[in-house]
Amino acid sequence: MTAINLVALRNRRTVPLSALPEAPIAGFRDVVLQGVAEGWRVVAFFGLPERAGETRLVAVLAQDARGELGALSTVVTDRYPSLTPECPEVHLFEREIAEQCAVIPVGHPALKPVRRHPPDHAADVGTRAEYDREAFPFFRMAGDEVHEVAVGPVHAGIIEPGHFRFQCHGEEVLSLEIMLGYQHRGVERLLETQPWPEAVLVAESIAGDTVIGHASAACGAIEALARSRKTPRAQTIRGIALELERLANHIGDLGAIAGDIAYQPAAAYFGRMRGECLNLLMTISGNRYGRGLTRPGGAYFDIPPEMAQEMRDRLLVLSDELQPVGHLMLKNASVQARLEGVGVVSQEQCAALGLVGVAARACEVPRDVRHDHPYGLFRFAHIPVATAWAGDVSARTIVRWLEVQRSLSFVIEQLASMPRGRVLSDCQALHPSELVVSLEEGWRGEIAHVVITDDLGRVRRHKVVDPSFHNWSALAVAMTGNQVSDFPLCNKSFNLSYAGHDL
Repeated sequence: MTAINLVALRNRRTVPLSALPEAPIAGFRDVVLQGVAEGWRVVAFFGLPERAGETRLVAVLAQDARGELGALSTVVTDRYPSLTPECPEVHLFEREIAEQCAVIPVGHPALKPVRRHPPDHAADVGTRAEYDREAFPFFRMAGDEVHEVAVGPVHAGIIEPGHFRFQCHGEEVLSLEIMLGYQHRGVERLLETQPWPEAVLVAESIAGDTVIGHASAACGAIEALARSRKTPRAQTIRGIALELERLANHIGDLGAIAGDIAYQPAAAYFGRMRGECLNLLMTISGNRYGRGLTRPGGAYFDIPPEMAQEMRDRLLVLSDELQPVGHLMLKNASVQARLEGVGVVSQEQCAALGLVGVAARACEVPRDVRHDHPYGLFRFAHIPVATAWAGDVSARTIVRWLEVQRSLSFVIEQLASMPRGRVLSDCQALHPSELVVSLEEGWRGEIAHVVITDDLGRVRRHKVVDPSFHNWSALAVAMTGNQVSDFPLCNKSFNLSYAGHDL
């Protein structure tokens, strides 16, 4: 890959914006496509307003096996040849660029809304009706025995809005198309216009169940641009909070999967244990989801020795309680029969779509930011990457169960050996004309915050990529060939975020 012109990056380390290579669009496409063919993947792909009538497209790539990051850019006007036909993992990024920047990826096979209907450039794609949310051009299959099943955007539970359109033959799903974007909130614009103390509050609200993950990624970018260094104690507190968030959500998902197959003993026990992890986050920060804990420069709250001992004792009890419930569920033959072979995503599909997190690791792809691009505490304390091979609901359940056990051991160990020192350092003005990529392994997978500053040190662009943005396409792939009644179980096995997608 040395022949490819990329600026070398490291997680949470800045580079001058002038070091970002600018290639003509043909060269830009060649670099990205060659990189993906050689095992790199697309972390982020977004537009940046440039001179009048021009947009700079920026691509951030990762080579996880070697722990490398790289970026390059190109300047286009109102259109460019789409990369999606040769590189499916950018299909959603290109649709987003069309919406945000009024730049058309010519040749994109499905240029549809991501979060909202576009501005005046809709006529370049087709008629406005073809591109408008009110007349969303759903894929349809012809046939006398083919029928449609529509689910959402209003659902039976208290969940966020999303629409799922199935093409079915009897009970078999032939195709699933997912339409999101019902709650576009302008998150990136808020992050770009608010001073960093308020911007962190916005980051905490990107996805309500990933407060620690998104806040840590945003703070990592701010700290790099401000040259703020966290103490080892602050890094440890952040690592503990991140793993408590992972524990709460993975345990909750195990219970929800059990509930979806009507295995009530595990559903009840896991649901109760999830609350214990949330209560531990409240013990540290005063909030069950960890709001207010992660701040630029470290952590806003400390964990004194008495609290650390109390938390260890409670986690040791939790560990003892988890084991019999996990074995009760995962060693039950009827449970295994219900989970195995449902919602399969192959390793080839995983690579083509650029999946991250549990969805990737269940396809035996050991992709984990904590291991591949380590930061903070994870540069010194290692958590083994948990994988499974089948790519089905069972594999995604097993990966969660393994991660619960490993994160639990990790937190107990860290609470017993916390370093001394302050928990919050100063964070001053951001350095001008720099770029930083801040990656975090949230409980769903890789969270990316890419921040670019202008020549006055103000945030010029703040790009957010939630793991759900990568993984929603996997749900559509996984449902093909399954029974339509498998959808709740398959959906829960991914448990993707509507809010994380609908920025």
